[in-house]
This record gives sequence, structure tokens and C-alpha cells, in this order.
Amino acid sequence: MTTRSVKIWHHGLVARWWAEFNEGGDDIEYFRRAIERSGEPALDAGCGTGRLLLPFLRHGLDVDGSDAAPDMLAWCRKKMESAGLTTRLYPQPMHELDLPRRYRTVLSCGAFGLGGTRADDLEGLRRIRTHLEPGGQLIMDHHLLSPKAGETKAAQEAAEPRSANPIQDWPAQGDRRRTSDGSELDMRIRLRSFDPQTRVATREICVRQFTESKEVAKETYAIDINLYSTKKIASLLKSAGFSEVRMTGALESRSPQPGDDLIVFHATP
Repeated sequence: MTTRSVKIWHHGLVARWWAEFNEGGDDIEYFRRAIERSGEPALDAGCGTGRLLLPFLRHGLDVDGSDAAPDMLAWCRKKMESAGLTTRLYPQPMHELDLPRRYRTVLSCGAFGLGGTRADDLEGLRRIRTHLEPGGQLIMDHHLLSPKAGETKAAQEAAEPRSANPIQDWPAQGDRRRTSDGSELDMRIRLRSFDPQTRVATREICVRQFTESKEVAKETYAIDINLYSTKKIASLLKSAGFSEVRMTGALESRSPQPGDDLIVFHATP
């Protein structure tokens, strides 16, 4: 199968950053319980380096992983091997999913709208639907477009740009952390462009690696992000063939409320 190009930044040093530092989160328990309610086997579509997947496997759940970024999956596999865990990992973007199994539950956490076209996003939802068993469920989170409390102005503008050309300078100071081998990684993110007609934001990430305070590597990548309203995603799910779509708010079993910055979609074919 030939994979169409997707514009993501999850390569090289960026993938290593995710593997080293992107762990934990309040949503792990939420999605674990969602799998237990909806049923196994499950697929973590856009599993990355395994932030959700590894805790699921440790809990004994039957969950596979897929992702568009081979470097992320390589780190995920390495972390699984270190923990004595195994599962199936598939290097496929959602719009090209073609897996040998069908699932009771498919999760998509922080992955929808990244890297492809809007047509790819719709096709990804269709592909997920075809991978669900009868009565199965897609559970997908979505951060609202309004700025989050506590974010920097740059992060707010990157999430919801207000002008056609909001190109930002790189932050004066990055997020610099020590890795497991004693080197350091410094990450900076900026908004490079925004098209208000297509509502596509292109963000850019730069990760530098330091050994004994000396810069030894530097990598810069870009990612395209398709911005959607909650109403539009619900419409896309219907267009993709899901007959029942409901929403809950803030990782709780309730309807969304004003002030929620995270919505979870529960969609059944």
C-alpha cells in the first residue's frame, strides 16, 4: 500500500521528546474504563510512543496500536520491550487503515485533524467505522478552539489564530529537559501560518540536542492542523456512516457544559 504524504512533525528528535517526556495524564484512566465498557479488542489509532497504549497493556487489555509516524512507533516498540509487553503495531495513518482485525473499541486521542487534508480526515473516520465490530464504538477526544486558561498568549494564538498571517518568532526560551541517557533536549514551537479560508494552521517545532552543554543536533519540522468546530466533527461522523453520535464533556460522564475545553465523541455505526 502506498501512503500519501501527511505533514506531521513526529520524527527524529521530536519522536524522542515524546518518548522521553510525554507520559501520564488524567485521560488514561478515563479511556481505560471506556474500553472496559465498550469492549475488547481495542485499537489506539494514533498511539504515538504509547502514552495510553502501554498503561492499557500493563492493565491486561487487548489493545493494538497504529500511527502515521514510524519513528513514534519505533519508540513505542522499544518501550514495550523494556517493560516486557507485546502487541500489534501498525505504521498506518487513519485515512489508510487496513488492518487484519476488527475491534469493539477504537480510540483516537489527540490525533484527529493532524497532518492530512479534510478529505483525509473524513476518510479516516470511514476507515475506523469499517474496522469496528457490530455494536462497536469510536471514542475520540477534541479540544475546543477557544484558548485554554493558563496558556501563554503564543499558545492561545497557535490554537485559534486571529489573522491571516500570524507568523510568530521562535520563543526566546525553550522547554529544556534531561533525557534518560544524560543528554538534554530543548523544544520550541511556533505558529508559522494560518489560512482563515481553509482553517488550516501550520505549526513548526524545533528540537535541539545538547551533550555536556554543547549543541550536537538540531531538527525542525512542521505540522498541518485542520481546525474544526464541535458541530462540524459531529457532522463528519454522520457523513462517515456513524448512526449514533453523542458527546460528553471534560472527561466526565455528562453532557458538555460552557467552559469545557475538551469534548469526547462517542460514535456507533
